[in-house]
Amino acid sequence: MDTNINCKCCNYHKNFQHVLFENDSVVCVADDNNILIGACYIIPKAHKETPFDLSEREWIDTKKLIDITKTYLDTKYKPDGYNLGWNIGEVGGQFVYHSHLHVVPRYKDEPFAGKGIRHWLMQEENRRINNLKTPR
Repeated sequence: MDTNINCKCCNYHKNFQHVLFENDSVVCVADDNNILIGACYIIPKAHKETPFDLSEREWIDTKKLIDITKTYLDTKYKPDGYNLGWNIGEVGGQFVYHSHLHVVPRYKDEPFAGKGIRHWLMQEENRRINNLKTPR
């Protein structure tokens, strides 16, 4: 395990309120969050800036923790759906430069129910000029 002194995720035991699950190469952590109830993160124990840097073992272990975490969240919170996602790079919304998969339970009674992870990006005001032809 890397212990990059300035990295929130490398020092997950100190920086997150709850370590929910872990295996050899990744850990699932959560904070007490009063808005996104049940939300947590799956992070590699080794310092990896983005998911593109993960090893095959870390991908396999991430999938295992996704399954364990879903079972736990289904039992404890009974969500109606989920969003899973990574923010990568500053433009992509990443401000913690240690790869972390957001696992966000979703509920049918929340104000943004039915709005997926691309909803905000697909708004007309986010349109940019594209001079490239997209192959179909």
